[in-house]
Amino acid sequence: MKVEHQIRAFEQLLGQYDGQMLLHRFLATYFKQNKQMGSSDRRWASRYIYSFFRIGKALRNESPVQRLAIADFLCNDTSSLIIERYFPDLVPKITFPSAVKLTLIQELFPAFKLEDLFDFEAVLSADIDREAYLNAFFVQPELFIRVQENHAQDILAKLQIAGVPVQEISASTLALPNGTKLEKILPEEKGYQVQDLSSQKTGAFFQPKPEEYWWDCCAASGGKSLLLHHLEPEIRFLVSDVRENSLHNLDKRFRAAGIKKYQKMVLDLTQNNDSQLQHNAFDGIVLDAPCSGSGTWSRTPEMLSQFEESKLAHYAKLQRAIAANVVQYLKSGQPLIYITCSVFQQENEDAVAFMRQSLDLELEEMKLVMGYHEKADTMFVARLIKK
Repeated sequence: MKVEHQIRAFEQLLGQYDGQMLLHRFLATYFKQNKQMGSSDRRWASRYIYSFFRIGKALRNESPVQRLAIADFLCNDTSSLIIERYFPDLVPKITFPSAVKLTLIQELFPAFKLEDLFDFEAVLSADIDREAYLNAFFVQPELFIRVQENHAQDILAKLQIAGVPVQEISASTLALPNGTKLEKILPEEKGYQVQDLSSQKTGAFFQPKPEEYWWDCCAASGGKSLLLHHLEPEIRFLVSDVRENSLHNLDKRFRAAGIKKYQKMVLDLTQNNDSQLQHNAFDGIVLDAPCSGSGTWSRTPEMLSQFEESKLAHYAKLQRAIAANVVQYLKSGQPLIYITCSVFQQENEDAVAFMRQSLDLELEEMKLVMGYHEKADTMFVARLIKK
């Protein structure tokens, strides 16, 4: 039977995933190695494994296949062979609101607890609505793009011609279904950037001015620098990252965006970098800090069961070390923009408290950008001014 085939494929996939890489990368490798799987097989395998990880550690004493059936019902609005096999009476209720579906599962499995999805002792940032945050794990976040205004109508037209459902969040932000193949619809990669809605909202804290010199010190592939340039095209950049390959990706994105006024360096910001930075004084520094990534776990739900809570102390120490090393290059009276995609107080409010107490920084404003209300990531941002 086809359902037995799907169950075997799920069990094989689950048995081989060891958490050493992000699930989407593992799946790409796995499917490349198992070319006998057709497109339908790959689609169902992906749906099942993502649904399975979305319920975290809930009902951990049940069998993996039973947990899969529960998760697939909670996380989707179309039925599947797994749901039909294990919960035929629930099939007509697959489109019910999430809260109703959760109640139906709890009636069948009284041991199901929402808090078991996110089974961590670490304290969440104060403004988080824990129940709303947990319920968001049942939903796949949207794909957001930030568009240049002079390209917006052309991009929107191409997406509509391709039959892609588009939600216009603002004049510069579009929301698309996750998994939209933009590289096929918009192959030139011009006029837009893939950037989560909450990440775009952190730009309200930047406030760059023409001709200023800014440092994006943990630049990765340049998302925050591209946002800075979008806000104020007449600024200069230094971009740095400890990973050289990330800066290669940044070069490609900068070329597509027409950005030419920038320098780049490979820097380990936990070390002394005076020999390379001693003559620099910045009008603003963006520290998009390495973190747990817990605010993005709706996109990477495997982390609900794979992340080791002991790593939080490592990230907290790393964030403080980087902040201490970069702030010395910031001009007095100018901003350090501290950003994480974390929901943990230790990486957010506690980090700001450290910077205020130890780094001669004054807090101007901080905010939790609660993306779980908008099918987006949850992020933390603070604007601190050097005294």
